[in-house]
Amino acid sequence: MNVIEALRWASSFLKQKNREPNAAEWLLCHVLQIRRSEMLSSFERELTEEQQLQFKTFVEQHGEGIPIQYLTKTEEFYGRPFTVSPEVLIPRPETEELVLSVLERIPSFFKGKKDLRVVDIGTGSGIIATTLKLEKPSFEVTGIDIAKASLDVARQNSERLGAEVRWMQGDLLQPFLGSGEKFDIVVSNPPYIPESDIETLDETVKAHEPIRALVGGEDGYYFYRKIIRQLPEVLNDRALVAFEVGFDQGDKVASLLEEQFGEDVETEVLIDINGKQRIVIGRIE
Repeated sequence: MNVIEALRWASSFLKQKNREPNAAEWLLCHVLQIRRSEMLSSFERELTEEQQLQFKTFVEQHGEGIPIQYLTKTEEFYGRPFTVSPEVLIPRPETEELVLSVLERIPSFFKGKKDLRVVDIGTGSGIIATTLKLEKPSFEVTGIDIAKASLDVARQNSERLGAEVRWMQGDLLQPFLGSGEKFDIVVSNPPYIPESDIETLDETVKAHEPIRALVGGEDGYYFYRKIIRQLPEVLNDRALVAFEVGFDQGDKVASLLEEQFGEDVETEVLIDINGKQRIVIGRIE
């Protein structure tokens, strides 16, 4: 079997399974360890028996609903390859917008201050914490998660990419309450899907991504409420808070910040590339 034959078979198989046929290209590139451009110029290249077997296995597994990223164990985020596993959510483009929004607001809000202390709550694979450290090496960055398995993935990512991040296991900001530690920036992409909406999710998400990283309580706001109640004890007098939110949750999360901090907070609800509410920024002074 050569490249073109492999792609034709896989595309047809995936189409029958109601999967995206183009996934065949991504999987074959991974098996052959080549870029797409190289694959498209090598249609007559013969696959070894081992490559054929691996490709067939991947295609069949994806046909059954396993996400490509869990098969290849990688996903790109902010231009860098991150390791992922079923213990963590697959990185989404919307979260890149969260990171970018934070980075864009730092120069004017902190006015040249470079040694900022940052905490990423519910870090998962560590994409936010690691990216912020790589983009701003002078930052002191901490990533916290309740699941050790997630932290193992996060640590692997930061070490491989050369980012010096402090990883901590704990429930939201609980480890810092009463410790005296203060932060300039708090970032979080917490679970925010209401319990009643889980059954409506795509099968590849519902059946394979960790439910603990998806469900945000009965109404989707459980973790926002809990984090926001904890914030006053861990924030410096001048601080930036940034949340990723569900497509219709921005106004509510902004109001929760305003209820907690009153006139000391200025909130901003940002729209993502799909025209949906996706990010809430709170400037606290």
